[in-house]
Amino acid sequence: MRRERTAVYLLFFLAGTAIGTWTARIPAIKESLGLGDGQLSLALLAIAAGAVAGMTAVGRLVDRYGSSRVMIPAALLQGLVLVPPAYAGGLVALMGTLLVFGMVHGVLDVAMNANAVEVERAGGRPIMSSFHAVYSIGGFAGATTGGLFAHAELAPSATFLSAGAVIVLLAVWAARWALRSAPSGEHAAGERAGRPKGIAFLGVLAFCCLVGEGAAADWSSVYLREDLAASPGFAAAGYAAFSVMMTAGRLAGDRLAARFGPVPLVRCCGLLAAAGLGLALLGGHPVTGVIGFGCFGAGLSCIVPQVFSAAGNREPAFAGRALARVASIGYLGFLSGPVFIGLVAEQAGLPRALVIPSLLAAFVALTATALRTRTRTPAG
Repeated sequence: MRRERTAVYLLFFLAGTAIGTWTARIPAIKESLGLGDGQLSLALLAIAAGAVAGMTAVGRLVDRYGSSRVMIPAALLQGLVLVPPAYAGGLVALMGTLLVFGMVHGVLDVAMNANAVEVERAGGRPIMSSFHAVYSIGGFAGATTGGLFAHAELAPSATFLSAGAVIVLLAVWAARWALRSAPSGEHAAGERAGRPKGIAFLGVLAFCCLVGEGAAADWSSVYLREDLAASPGFAAAGYAAFSVMMTAGRLAGDRLAARFGPVPLVRCCGLLAAAGLGLALLGGHPVTGVIGFGCFGAGLSCIVPQVFSAAGNREPAFAGRALARVASIGYLGFLSGPVFIGLVAEQAGLPRALVIPSLLAAFVALTATALRTRTRTPAG
């Protein structure tokens, strides 16, 4: 399965690259269109709405036609739809192009995770965490590339055209090696058997984890700067530590899952995340804050990959719909969590508000047994 695994690695990398490239050029897009913060928020909301819509709609297509038949066209489209936002002439046009961009990304996210589950199942050993690590690496590569284009004072259109062309070319190359998954072949008996149970709760676990990821992205630097009196440069180290440790944890996650199993791994990760954020909140010093956010990232690193693997393996015939449901619920946590934390911080202060993702991580640890594989007894 080396070629098939490499193909999925590449698609995860390209998906992360597309998001990272777009993120790096947001300031230039905002300036060129003369957008205020509120208007930019509306544009970014269009990406989120598109992603959720794409995730929700694609599950049945993956199950009916096979993940590879959805994944490859979506990967090609991801490179193409990266370009139009650079040519948007106003807010409405930008929102429309970003809606499409988010929708394609959501479709690709579910399809490539479904294919990753199939490759993992065929290989007979855990590899899901490393796929998600490569996505993070792709995001870093895209952000770095976009930053270099910005430093050279090149227009966003040049950035997106270059990155989009590379994404399309590499997606074509990955298509040659991708695992050709067969359609599920659903029939009446399969439909009567119903969808696998427990998928919604797996979505809740993903929601809890992604609330923490969103909180770290949006509030770690603010907490270090305003509550721990860190310098502006050192305040940024909180999220940097979180990101580096999350990537490192995902690179090690497959070996840990193979040795200890998904349930003990997720339980320990949830406890580490809760304790790490607790250290950041109770330590009272910028250094302990950075260390705490690093531990928080390491703890969260393996949870979502194991949740996705459990969802995809719960019932292979419904893997697409299961992953779509889990991903869409989880993504809502990434979007709504930081907003809710901000509302709580307004009333009770940011340190108390950041207790929420710590408690959610502890909840994941306590309920990790939900990841155990459940086999359905044949009717008869």
